[in-house]
Amino acid sequence: MSFVRLANFIEVIDGSASPRRYQNAEPGQAIQIDGTGPTFEYLSFIYQGAAKNRTGDNLEAALVLSVNQISQGIAKEAVMNRQHINVYSVVLDSNYGSLGKILTEETWLAATMTYDYETLEVILSSGIDAVGANAPTRVLTKQLVGRLPVTANINAG
Repeated sequence: MSFVRLANFIEVIDGSASPRRYQNAEPGQAIQIDGTGPTFEYLSFIYQGAAKNRTGDNLEAALVLSVNQISQGIAKEAVMNRQHINVYSVVLDSNYGSLGKILTEETWLAATMTYDYETLEVILSSGIDAVGANAPTRVLTKQLVGRLPVTANINAG
């Protein structure tokens, strides 16, 4: 019988500072994804992957953490500043010391958080939210699309 060991690595990205990096693979260790890149410190968390939200207009994921001063500070800052979070799901090799291949790379926005006395959950939202209209804005110009009609009538002919 063989086991497949998975781990998650997250980067919390704030535009003004270097990313904070965490992993849930090796308690008490700082490890690298590729052996030469930046190190990821240990943080106890569970990553729940992408799912459609209740209304079906957006994708959501979640980070579930234990409630303590460290995780509360990280989560509060990420949500308050609407920080980007990159999540890497990685297969660990069978010798438990080295990393295998990266299965997925996902980019999310820290949207909201909820907590009770034992768990803290950070809801991650996709970058384009249909309800909040958080899509990148772009102005239609003549150079981009050609001549635009000045009325609502468009005749195909």
